[in-house]
Amino acid sequence: MTEGAITLGFDPGLATTGYGVVQACDHGWVVIDGGVITTPHGTSRPERLHDIYNEARELINRYHPRGVAIEEIFFATNARTAMLTAETRGVLLIATHGLPVRGYTPLQVKKRITGYGKAKKQQVQAMVKELLGLAETPRPDDMADGLALALCYLFDLQGVNKEEHDYL
Repeated sequence: MTEGAITLGFDPGLATTGYGVVQACDHGWVVIDGGVITTPHGTSRPERLHDIYNEARELINRYHPRGVAIEEIFFATNARTAMLTAETRGVLLIATHGLPVRGYTPLQVKKRITGYGKAKKQQVQAMVKELLGLAETPRPDDMADGLALALCYLFDLQGVNKEEHDYL
């Protein structure tokens, strides 16, 4: 039974990490919170990663999620950007210590949310809006991705993939 379950989704990025907090209820899903963790460009990388860790821990302590979804790095044309995203994912994984965590590629998120793995970003955002009964499309994009990731985790808990951990 997933009613009442809260999940937290993270879309990692060094400059901007999107997050979404979603709760399962008897009539579907509701947004508890969503937003972005931003770090200033001129700050050192270790300090930025530490800030992301602290803010992620604060979200976890505030909402006590049943599980956390973090977007996987699937393909990157820019190796530097991929490395910065990988470092951010690592910090988020450390922040989730003690919680069940699942990773989803962008293709998996698109397929779970829209039914089509090559859906455009706008299609995913429109479905997130519809599924969560929101009046407007969630903005910014990073927050919308965080909400989509949180939904993916809830879908898995409600469906055939009920194991809580992706990373054991």
